[in-house]
Parts: sequence; C-alpha cells; structure tokens
Amino acid sequence: MGFQALVLEALYWGTVALALWALVDAVTRPAPGFVAAGKLTKPAWLGITALAAVLLFAMGPMSFLGLPAVVAAAVYLVDVRPAVRGLHRGNTGW
Repeated sequence: MGFQALVLEALYWGTVALALWALVDAVTRPAPGFVAAGKLTKPAWLGITALAAVLLFAMGPMSFLGLPAVVAAAVYLVDVRPAVRGLHRGNTGW
C-alpha cells in the first residue's frame, strides 16, 4: 500500500469518526437545549449528522457529497455543541 493510499484511508476513517462523534453527541444532548440555544431542533441535527455519517461511510470524503457532509459534522461540533453544552453549566448543587 502506497503513501497516497494510506493518507486517503486515514482521511476516510477520520471523517467517518468525526461524523459519528457529532451524531453520538447530538443523541446525548437534551432536546430543549437546542431550542434554548437558538439552534435547529434536536431531530433536525440528528438527521443532519446521521446523513453525514452515512454519506461519508458509503461514499467517502472525496466524493461529491463528502465535503458537505464533513462541513455539516464540523458545524455541529464547533457551533451547535458548545452552545447546547454551555447551557448545562451552572450551579448543580454539588
């Protein structure tokens, strides 16, 4: 296996892992947090991240729909996740 094939294989599995991380994180967040943060609803983000994961697994990141799938997962992780996660901080009584 050549260097180029190894790079493409690492890119493939890295982007699939990124999309799966976004999907699993969206599943674990409470639904009211998405609306309270001013983002799309939880079912919408579940659909977006699930579609991204399926597209990346089936077609790879170098396909026509691969780049939009990577961007969708990245948008969730860098924009939506911190906004929803930040709502649960505060006085927990611990």
